[in-house]
Amino acid sequence: MLKENSKKTLANLQNAFAGESQANRKYLAFAEQADKEGYAQVAKLFRAAADAETVHAHAHLRAMGAIKSTAQNLKAAVGGETFEFQDMYPNMINEAVAEGEDEAQMSFMNANAVEQVHAALYQKYLDNIENMADTDIFVCQVCGNTVEGNAPDVCPICGAPRAKFRKID
Repeated sequence: MLKENSKKTLANLQNAFAGESQANRKYLAFAEQADKEGYAQVAKLFRAAADAETVHAHAHLRAMGAIKSTAQNLKAAVGGETFEFQDMYPNMINEAVAEGEDEAQMSFMNANAVEQVHAALYQKYLDNIENMADTDIFVCQVCGNTVEGNAPDVCPICGAPRAKFRKID
């Protein structure tokens, strides 16, 4: 846990966490592209680097003292997702509309809708943390919609067919 007066170190850890997290996701996307282009070894390198970036990000979170009990983590997740769908994404949607950026607008709108789903699921799990039944969870690979039970025939957020949902283990 950081000392109370370690403000610069905390800011550095937060920035490093953000950078490592972004690198992880970017490298996974690069690996997917390399696979599509037939560069299996390059894809493997990108996935290895992405995994290493995750190791770094987790170490930064631990150093910040940001990983708490499951109940506290669920509360933090509810707060983060709620901020995103109430404040962050609406502004981004409006700016994309104003600039005529349709693809960005759709990306923001899908994410905004899904963040509401995530906040509700996190709250449900927090409210029932001691009595959670084992149920399947599926994620739409087009918009990120997250559903419990069975994947819908059609994603209610983006309209993707059931085949676009991936079961999470």
